[in-house]
Amino acid sequence: MKKIIHDLRREYKKAQLDIENVSDHPMEQFIHWFSDAQNSNIMEPNAFVLSTAQNNQPHSRTVLVKEIEEDGFVFYTNYLSEKAKHIETNNQVAANFTWLDLERQIRFFGTCVRVPKDQSDIYFEKRPRSSQIGAWASKQSQSLDHRKQLEKQWAYYTEKFKNKEIPRPSFWGGYKIIPTMAEFWQGRPSRMHDRILYKYENSKWTISRVSP
Repeated sequence: MKKIIHDLRREYKKAQLDIENVSDHPMEQFIHWFSDAQNSNIMEPNAFVLSTAQNNQPHSRTVLVKEIEEDGFVFYTNYLSEKAKHIETNNQVAANFTWLDLERQIRFFGTCVRVPKDQSDIYFEKRPRSSQIGAWASKQSQSLDHRKQLEKQWAYYTEKFKNKEIPRPSFWGGYKIIPTMAEFWQGRPSRMHDRILYKYENSKWTISRVSP
């Protein structure tokens, strides 16, 4: 049945974004907006859509930021997963944060690189034990005949590491996205939204306003 949703709309009027008031570096502006999202009790404010490309085919999925640094932000995954394989052959990625409760969106384009092993080790040690076991048990992105296979792997590693510290698997670790472009979008009434664009050109960031 065809469903008409032409009139499904709302006015955005919570805030505005002035180019005169944004930070000189997109990561500084990101930290500012991320703090707003945290303070607003948004569910999973660190969730973003990561897009990769393989053989001219885009792929997207939601992942979680776990570290924010001066030059980029870090997420963790299985190095044998689909997204990791894409990154290893084409490390140009896109990331999209959407906080609808704040009427805000941030788009990033950038380069994705592995973080040092010791950084992955430190984060892995801080994970809940169940998540550590999960990293060993899940052969991420590989086909499963049934869920019992996964549960069997979980049981195996639970027993294997019983009463032991769980080491980080060599096939699991972090990636950092280092932006070369960032766009901050603030919803405004009548679809006349604010869009502030950062571009890294000639070893410096340029900032401009673009039409909605």
